[in-house]
Amino acid sequence: MSAITSRLTAKNQKDLSEILGKVNLHLLYKASVHGFSAKAFHDKCDGQGPTLTVGYKDSQCIFGGYTSEDFGTDESKMDDKAFLFQLNDAGSVKKFDVEPRTVDHLSLLQHGPSFGSRVFLPYGKKKISNLGQSSWSKKNLPFEDNVDLVECEVYRVEELKAPWRKINLNAGSLISRHDEYHLHPFRRRLKLIQSIQSYKLYRNTVPKARVLLIGPIGGGKSSFINSVNSIFRGVVTNRALAGGITGTEMYSTYSFRQKDKTSPPLILSDTMGLAEGTESGIHVDDIINIVEGHVPKKYQFNEASPIQADTKGYIKSPAIAERIHCVVYVIDANKPTILSPAMEKKMCAIQSQIAELEIPQVVLLTKVDEACPLIGKDLENIYWNEHIEQKVLEVQRKLRMPVSCIFPVTNYWLDINLVFTMDILILSALLQILRFVDDYFENLDD
Repeated sequence: MSAITSRLTAKNQKDLSEILGKVNLHLLYKASVHGFSAKAFHDKCDGQGPTLTVGYKDSQCIFGGYTSEDFGTDESKMDDKAFLFQLNDAGSVKKFDVEPRTVDHLSLLQHGPSFGSRVFLPYGKKKISNLGQSSWSKKNLPFEDNVDLVECEVYRVEELKAPWRKINLNAGSLISRHDEYHLHPFRRRLKLIQSIQSYKLYRNTVPKARVLLIGPIGGGKSSFINSVNSIFRGVVTNRALAGGITGTEMYSTYSFRQKDKTSPPLILSDTMGLAEGTESGIHVDDIINIVEGHVPKKYQFNEASPIQADTKGYIKSPAIAERIHCVVYVIDANKPTILSPAMEKKMCAIQSQIAELEIPQVVLLTKVDEACPLIGKDLENIYWNEHIEQKVLEVQRKLRMPVSCIFPVTNYWLDINLVFTMDILILSALLQILRFVDDYFENLDD
């Protein structure tokens, strides 16, 4: 059976957050699917805790009510947290609080959701009716005494815990403070771009930080490079060919430029992907050779044999600017198991060798929008999302990587226009990578 689709759009849910706060709405009951009947409603919604009932008169008229009390057996309750609401096309939400000391929550087995005298689906009818004295003032009520319904939905309201990482992605946030976490997304994005663009590496050791992307085939390395390029160019690009059958087969490096032709102090290096066995994918020895700076640009990887000192183009005495200053593992979050046992073993072995070189290591957890449909609908909830948090913790356990070095991101693969929340996640990861590179150079001085 296919999943039941909410009639509320992402924008509707964002607008409702003005009165509900940061919550998750879990669809329990949809009348057009489960039936316009009191029994169907009670079967799905009794004992579910706080709920939001949404009625639809037509596509332009959305209204309903909230109660913090359970629906259940025949009883009446006073719920000072209950309210009615109306949502219009412009995105404004009107909230109507209950009159003091009145019955504002009814649970009647012969009716659907009831708010005082305002009853949804009375006796199984596709209506909202007024069955008695209202618990709300009649002034400016969101719906009349008898309204025909085309749909009725009931959602369990799940309060989200505090975000597991502090970062502001909220498109509706106000610029109320001066620190970077409380800026409107447009300003936040611009500030991050400026911070990266003007970043001065430790003692100007090298003109640009060289960052190596490695990871399983199809993890999203090339797509991440395209996403970074898109942000700095101001349009969605496909500079690194992504989505091919064989993936990257040569060693490629990418610098970036903005419209004004300035360039951030960053080079991303792309490699052939890792495979579980030894018959395909990049050879582990080639990874170490890249990190040490021996592999020339455009080198064609040989799956069976790594580069040798006598290979044409081999860089025998690489300068520090030609070496890798940070290694980034790019891992697909949209898998039931993040890494298979064989891939986990291979990546841990690589980690160990790179750690001996004292190179900083970071994880990009890609495709989080595919891994969790809620994130796909609203990326702003990524640091409130328990599913993504568990994915991050799974990576932390398997690779023994600090959570502060793991960054969930989503790449440009569907959108053809820039999305501020996507950009902020990517830019935040890039800025932290530059800081880790600074740590590396500072350690070289000690």
